[in-house]
Amino acid sequence: MNYIYLKTKNRPKSKKPTKKYFVLFFLFIGILFLSLALVPIIKFQIEYSINLKEILNPLSVKYYNRDYTQLSNWFVQNPNNQNLLLPDVQVTYSLTIPKLNVKDAVVTFGSMDLKKSLIQYPNTALPGQSGNTVIFGHSVLPQFFNPKSYLTIFSTLYKLKTGDDIFINYNDSEYKYRVTEMFEVQPDNFSVLDQRFDNKTITLITCSPPGTYLRRLVVKAQLAL
Repeated sequence: MNYIYLKTKNRPKSKKPTKKYFVLFFLFIGILFLSLALVPIIKFQIEYSINLKEILNPLSVKYYNRDYTQLSNWFVQNPNNQNLLLPDVQVTYSLTIPKLNVKDAVVTFGSMDLKKSLIQYPNTALPGQSGNTVIFGHSVLPQFFNPKSYLTIFSTLYKLKTGDDIFINYNDSEYKYRVTEMFEVQPDNFSVLDQRFDNKTITLITCSPPGTYLRRLVVKAQLAL
């Protein structure tokens, strides 16, 4: 009996498994990047935000398109924004927060650009004077914190605690301030800008949680005698 062997053509391998691996890879990358953004925010809410004195409603979505590297956009519907009195000549001094590795950061009084320095809010007291020196700084997600970059410099401000020291060098004098309280406010709460002349204080403000624009984190410190 004779047998006939037929040689079958090799069928091309299916490319579906390869495509499946690509899809899974990009899905994994997407989840990874989403986690890198969300985990620090959730961690902040759990570990820090619940301990602050005042947690208020988040900012309306209609304010998300503002340019928050410009200080004038940080407080919404501020009736005083049209009448901010900037000095004729810019005044600069330095701020140091040892606990956060922030050293000799430049503070500018007479500017609105948070990309270039920390900014002292107009119409507030200069360091060492009676009143409230209000200083703003930009923040991003904590993992991108760089104490030498003014776009990230206040990203870890929430790690301060009552009793921590803040130093300001102004006009050839060093002023030591001690943190007294920390809390959060809505972007339309202007009470943090108030001036009381029975004391000498500074107020540091940044966005909260870091990397978002939902609320404002406020750190108040009093001149240490």
